[in-house]
Amino acid sequence: MPYLNNDHVLDPGGASIFMSAMDGQIYHGSLDGGPVRRVTSNDAVWHFLHGVSPDGKTLGFVLIDNAGGSSRLALIPAEGGAVTVCDTGPATVDGIEWSAGGDWIYFNTERWAGRPGHAQLARVPSAEPSPDKVERLAATDTVDWFPHLSPDGRLGVYLQFPVGTEGHPENLPVELVLVEVSDWSAPLARVPLFGGQGTINVNSWSPDSTRFAYVSYPLASGTDA
Repeated sequence: MPYLNNDHVLDPGGASIFMSAMDGQIYHGSLDGGPVRRVTSNDAVWHFLHGVSPDGKTLGFVLIDNAGGSSRLALIPAEGGAVTVCDTGPATVDGIEWSAGGDWIYFNTERWAGRPGHAQLARVPSAEPSPDKVERLAATDTVDWFPHLSPDGRLGVYLQFPVGTEGHPENLPVELVLVEVSDWSAPLARVPLFGGQGTINVNSWSPDSTRFAYVSYPLASGTDA
């Protein structure tokens, strides 16, 4: 088993986990240990896992070919098999996950970027992911990543980077923004922290939708922010 990165998602059944590894592939294993199964098979591309459909049958991931270029929204059966690359337009995407009911796929995209790296939150119908069906959730000047929906479908949280950030780097002053899914433009609360990459890459809501987990990076005493 190769080294893992920080993009792992629990199977909806709660007994197993899907994992992204540093060889660019996705794996599946039991939380109790034991053999690990490789899900993806194409060594010519990188697969960065972000979501599992509510029925546990499909994985949503970011696909990047080894030559670089834009990351794309892609799907694969949880048991492995053919990959479906969804057309959401030419802009790079990330943070793919389903709504609680499975009707929508949420993600962040540079589709509306007026400058490099200006990611914004969006969604597209899971049954018809096409460029003309992509909806922008909120228009901000900040760089917004990783929309995560609560299991009850009522709340969302995302990571907001400072204006001008490119990508999702670590070691920055960022904010977690809590919203109602019905209106992503009206924050219910903000959590300022020092973090970035790894703070909230995948969904970390509790099963009862009352809490979510995140990672902040404490600064050593005497260290400048």
